[in-house]
Amino acid sequence: MKKIIALLVAGLLATGSAVAAEPAVQSVASVYKDKAALAGKEVTVQGKVAKVNNGIMQRNFVHVQDGSGDASSNNLIVTSKQTAAVGDTVRVTGKVTLNRDFGMGYNYPLLVEESTITPVK
Repeated sequence: MKKIIALLVAGLLATGSAVAAEPAVQSVASVYKDKAALAGKEVTVQGKVAKVNNGIMQRNFVHVQDGSGDASSNNLIVTSKQTAAVGDTVRVTGKVTLNRDFGMGYNYPLLVEESTITPVK
């Protein structure tokens, strides 16, 4: 019996069918710090919603802060079809985009786009 269990576990590990680990949560400041290396990649950040602008250019702009960073690196703007309320604690996963220019004065040096927003309890 022990041999069968050992073979099953080994098979799961070899095929990658084991339970997937949750993505590593990064701080807002670390996304700013490593933005060049993260461009085009998916990141996950957890923090409090500080501001929300819904329904702009067919997306919602949600500002997330986690207490890290300084005045120039403490507010991460994410875009999503989902939204949240100011004060909510959320986990956000999306793609890092640099120098996004929507035109008409909407220019963002750093955005996390196409994000999923999950409430954290």
